[in-house]
Amino acid sequence: MASSSGLAGLAVLLTAVLCLQLPAASVAQLQVGFYSSTCPNAEAIVQQAVAAAFASNSGVAAGLIRLHFHDCFVNGCDASVLLSVNPAGGQTERDAPPNNPSLRGFEVVNAARAALEQSCPSTVSCADILAFAARDSINLTGNNVLYQVPAGRRDGSVSNGTLALTLPGPNLTADGLIKGFADRNLTAEEMVVLSGTHTLGRSHCSSFIIRNRERLASGTVSPAYQALLETLCPANTDQFTNVTTEIDLSTPTVLDNNYYKLLPLNLGLHFSDDQLIRNATLKAYVDAFAANETLWKEKLVAAMIKMGEIQPKTGAQGEIRLNCSIVNTPSSSSSASASARVIEMLRRPGSDDEVATS
Repeated sequence: MASSSGLAGLAVLLTAVLCLQLPAASVAQLQVGFYSSTCPNAEAIVQQAVAAAFASNSGVAAGLIRLHFHDCFVNGCDASVLLSVNPAGGQTERDAPPNNPSLRGFEVVNAARAALEQSCPSTVSCADILAFAARDSINLTGNNVLYQVPAGRRDGSVSNGTLALTLPGPNLTADGLIKGFADRNLTAEEMVVLSGTHTLGRSHCSSFIIRNRERLASGTVSPAYQALLETLCPANTDQFTNVTTEIDLSTPTVLDNNYYKLLPLNLGLHFSDDQLIRNATLKAYVDAFAANETLWKEKLVAAMIKMGEIQPKTGAQGEIRLNCSIVNTPSSSSSASASARVIEMLRRPGSDDEVATS
């Protein structure tokens, strides 16, 4: 008969083998209240940084929502979009054409990072800062649209500018948009829901002016609207032409359903916006959200949470970046890894701070 110590050793070995075979998501799930014991004020600290920036420039809200979106859509929600230097060499995501020079909000993330390091060093990831900041931006612009954000993401160490070229862009057809979101496990309806955040913010001329001339010829953009845009955008517009316009002409700083109301009037700024009413399935969603803002906001909350769960690094994966724009040095990585081990011990099943998400 085997000894009790031998059986115990076998059990440990079997558990280790099973853990190696399980997907990463099943080993460490994102959780609401993830920092409740290790950094109780984490979300409040991020919210304060967002609110301070918003008070001086309301446009930062749209930038922070877009930062989170562009992060999650390229290799998962791991704050790779924030890296200004790629350790492996080559162009970073933030310098790739879909992001440069249009991405903004980096200074808000940096402010939140600095404040968090003062309060609870090496604890809160940059990826979670992005998720919290996007939620806070929706709250500030959407008349108190509140929701809880599952957290526990870790930061990646690779930023690939080539992969950023796979981001769904302003010139995609309806089919291209559907596929681009389906590749990230998001439905056609969720694509239309998330597109509604275009009710906020501004867009560079290079994202719309040339393709809109084709739309003018086909009768899918208002001639008066296009004439206005032509007076705004230089004739020699290129990627770095720093001229922008509101995407939603009526309420550009308010998260409402006006975006959907503009589309049937041929007032969608981008070709991709207009495509939502050129496909019967997508147009049904547009009509529903134009008629019911509450419905759209409910679905937006669910879609934002789902988007924030795209391929996160969790548990021992990745790192907690101490500076969101660069990966940790070996010495800082050792400190952050030690903190991560303590956090994981605190969050083992049965811990008082564990919060169910379903």
